[in-house]
Amino acid sequence: MDRFENMRTFVRVVEAGSISGAADRLGVAKSAVSRRLKELEAHLGVELFHRTTRRMNLTDTGRAFYHQSVCILEDVLEAELATSQAHGTLKGSLKIALPSTFGIMHMGPAINEFLREHPQIEFDLDFNDREVDLMQEGFDLAIRIAKLPDSSLIARRLAPVQTVICASPSYIEQMGAPQMPDELVAHRCLVYSLLSDYEYWYVTDSKGKEFRTKIQPYLKASTGEFLRDAAVEGMGIIMVPSFIAYQEIEGGALVQILNDYIPPKLEAYAIYPQTRHLSRRVRAFVDFLVNRFSGTPYWDLCLNDNQREGKGY
Repeated sequence: MDRFENMRTFVRVVEAGSISGAADRLGVAKSAVSRRLKELEAHLGVELFHRTTRRMNLTDTGRAFYHQSVCILEDVLEAELATSQAHGTLKGSLKIALPSTFGIMHMGPAINEFLREHPQIEFDLDFNDREVDLMQEGFDLAIRIAKLPDSSLIARRLAPVQTVICASPSYIEQMGAPQMPDELVAHRCLVYSLLSDYEYWYVTDSKGKEFRTKIQPYLKASTGEFLRDAAVEGMGIIMVPSFIAYQEIEGGALVQILNDYIPPKLEAYAIYPQTRHLSRRVRAFVDFLVNRFSGTPYWDLCLNDNQREGKGY
């Protein structure tokens, strides 16, 4: 029994969704695929699929084994590439989990630039604000916006992320600008609903005193872009990462308020599991991101300009 061949066949069946589809991809008979699956299940002593007359669905054990198999086969491929092309062209796939807004607005251009330098890399990108399980779901890497990464993961800092409190000039003209955090309760606040404590906003004054301010959510949404656009239309006040609203601040569509107080500061991280071998292409991509986002991020330049020129309320 060829364990690697059986494992590769199993992965192809999962990806193709059927034995016949896997047979076509592998260029072998359906009977050969069926035999390899039976050998693999017999060797492992478990069922990898729930079989019906019409479908084959992974068992929980099969799903876990699939993700592990993908990682193992990737590591084998990486070892072969590293041996034959120690200093040659980067090849292979990169499966990356990305937060939606940051991924589309800022990682998209970075990935396009990286691909121009390394056109034989194949990206598989998952834009989603959920926190994925890197090992179980077979990701090489994830980009996260957070205060501190999970201790079970290795993190490489990419860039600082400032948070801003903003409103449109029309909203400020109509409702006024709050001067103290506790005045926010009288305003329409547009909140990010995926936060566990979205009914509270946190700021710190110049002396380091933290204020935990109860707000009245006027509008809730799971995407910062929607909240930003609603704020531009004068619907209320937002507290969002600067990378979401920097263009609107620069153009004057949004104005920073409560400038005597500092909202929470976050970081952009590239993270990967401690137990996962870091391939040459993952290292190259992370190094590229660190270099691209070094120094003051371009999305914060307008904030510095506003502070120097005394703009805001």
